[in-house]
Amino acid sequence: MAIKSFQGARKQQNANENSQLKVRDYMSTKLITFRPDQSVQEVVESLISNKISGGPVVNDKQELIGIISEGDCLKQLSESRYYNMPLEHDTVDKRMATEVETIDGNMDVFDAANKFLQSKRRRFPIIENGKLVGQISQKDILIAALELKGENWNSTTKQGS
Repeated sequence: MAIKSFQGARKQQNANENSQLKVRDYMSTKLITFRPDQSVQEVVESLISNKISGGPVVNDKQELIGIISEGDCLKQLSESRYYNMPLEHDTVDKRMATEVETIDGNMDVFDAANKFLQSKRRRFPIIENGKLVGQISQKDILIAALELKGENWNSTTKQGS
């Protein structure tokens, strides 16, 4: 006599199903941005009032030209005190990091998590057609992970296994 299963149809584990978790689905699109001619003091005030640790610097065409962070502002603060230079005379373009790594919005969130681990960065801007369209942070990746708490992590990283 054959053995019958009464569990019903089982859902097939499809690796492609979970790999649809793209950076663009979790990135922030309402960004606080800074201008290159803005004073560092304004940036510090904005970082504190918005409870953020940094943000992208864009030109008038919304093209990414740099990133300014708390660390950049602290460095300026330290130097201004040493040289007795007021904060309001220093501008973002003199303090921002201009070599900025970006992430493709179509990147899988697990690949993005690895990029965060390798680079030690807190955020990555997302560029489309030369314009800043969003930003992904470590916290955004953690949000994606929480949404997958019931899933098998290994099945999402194996492609066609």
